Amino acid sequence: MTDSRLTSESRDRALARLVASSTPGEELDILVIGGGVTGAGIALDAVSRGLSTAVVEAQDWASGTSSRSSKLMHGGLRYLQMLDFKLVLEALKERDLLLTEIAPHLVRPVPFLYPLRRRVFERIFVGAGILLYDLLATIRTGKRALPFHRHLSRAALTETFPDFAQTAAVGAVEYWDANVDDARFVLTVMRTAVERGAHAASRTQVVELTRNAAGAVDGAILMDLETGVTFPVKAKSVISSTGVWTEESQSLADKDGGLRVLASKGIHIVVPRDRIDGNAGLILQTSKSVLFVIPWSRYWAIGTTDTPWTEDLMNPVATAADIDYVIAEANKVLARPISHDDIVGTWAGLRPLLQPGTKSGTQSAKVSREHTVASTVAGFVSIAGGKFTTYRVMAKDAVDFAIGSDAKRLKSVTRHIPLVGAEGFLAAKSELKSIITGLGWSAAMTDHLFHRYGANIRDIAEIALRDPDLATPLEHAPAYLRAELVYAMTHEGALHLDDLMMRRTRMVYEYLNEGMDALPEVAELARVTLGWSDEQAARETELYRLRAAADADAATQPDDASASRARAAAVEIVPMVDLGATAHH
Repeated sequence: MTDSRLTSESRDRALARLVASSTPGEELDILVIGGGVTGAGIALDAVSRGLSTAVVEAQDWASGTSSRSSKLMHGGLRYLQMLDFKLVLEALKERDLLLTEIAPHLVRPVPFLYPLRRRVFERIFVGAGILLYDLLATIRTGKRALPFHRHLSRAALTETFPDFAQTAAVGAVEYWDANVDDARFVLTVMRTAVERGAHAASRTQVVELTRNAAGAVDGAILMDLETGVTFPVKAKSVISSTGVWTEESQSLADKDGGLRVLASKGIHIVVPRDRIDGNAGLILQTSKSVLFVIPWSRYWAIGTTDTPWTEDLMNPVATAADIDYVIAEANKVLARPISHDDIVGTWAGLRPLLQPGTKSGTQSAKVSREHTVASTVAGFVSIAGGKFTTYRVMAKDAVDFAIGSDAKRLKSVTRHIPLVGAEGFLAAKSELKSIITGLGWSAAMTDHLFHRYGANIRDIAEIALRDPDLATPLEHAPAYLRAELVYAMTHEGALHLDDLMMRRTRMVYEYLNEGMDALPEVAELARVTLGWSDEQAARETELYRLRAAADADAATQPDDASASRARAAAVEIVPMVDLGATAHH
């Protein structure tokens, strides 16, 4: 086992190993492109089979779709309506594995209410569907990870969710799923891969794929976006898991072949928890999509939409029309309607929807209705589609495909690997009791820390004990300790202000104006911890301000095109290289 910490030094070591791969006899077995949940999963899967593995991401870890999901680990109740039992069974199996063994600290049970509008038929129909959902979840172990569903009368519905409008339902079915901080989950998978020997470099872009004399892909040309330096890398297999960028990544290898992916935008709004009185989440069928009202610590996350996005893939944004739609749908069932004034923040993400069929000349393994692994040229594999909950299965399928017949000998073992912070998670609670009391952390703060770090709360406590000044919450974002921000830089690979505000914490949508009031304090912690000059601290602060202003402007625009233009006014802290006609990422 190596150290699981992600730091600027571990990034330098990873880059050095990537450079060394060009030396004869030093080539990597697997180079993974893309640092979202699937890329992190592939890195962990490959390295734990004994394969020399490196993973690169052009931006920060989880900076795309994987930090902008609905933040649920769920079986996908709506797939039952499509009679896709195999997919639901697979997702439920993964959900329960995450809850019980792989990440019990990060993935938490949450009850949901499915409101019923018709007394008899709907209760029978929906009840049968949710019963099947529960039974599929029981197949795995016999021991249930979550409670069984129950039927609620209208009175019981009102008791569980006082702000549910009396006229909006005749009762409900309560069932259970789970939620997760998606960006934190990706980071934890990545750290688990690094702990097992994977080499991980963020802000590192693939600008070209290289080929050997036989025409097979044998590596790539990478650019360290922090320095602008480019260098070659050699690998037996290159696996692309770039989500909505799949076609761009494939075009580096072969202009004609590969998977086809459509970007579909989903947005969420964030409303303070005390604004809606309810003790469970809601799942609401709308004419266009499914709307979730999800309880999450101090607030509710309400979404989502499902609309094609043809603008800048890097910066999807919520429009005024998107926000109006979510508010209107939620208000159909709320006794006290919400308005724009209640919204603390929003986020928008892109689902990579796999389109039927592949382009010509593609070998593919249609392993699931949801995801496909394909190869357009020897040595290069793409995986696309899928859902957050089934990342581990996708990773296994991608590595199996890449290593071919070796997969029989080198089997995937990730179902038996707890993520960093999972082992000793429950013991840490009692072991650290006196230290936590001494540090003066409230019960809510302690719960927040355990949910984010599991047993690694010890590292946070150590930072706080070493410097009592860091044991206190941020002045303008009191949900977070100053020690957490330091930890994000010393253990979790945060290199920039965006990384801290948008992914290591959720201040970007948990506090008004994208957490702007907390910015000076966070920038000062970054200056001290990362050794920034005053100029860099000022530049990063200014770029974050510009981005927040551009997001706010976009949210007032009527459509995607004008919202995307408004968002384009902001400049990236570390821009990606435009690969022109080959690939526009």
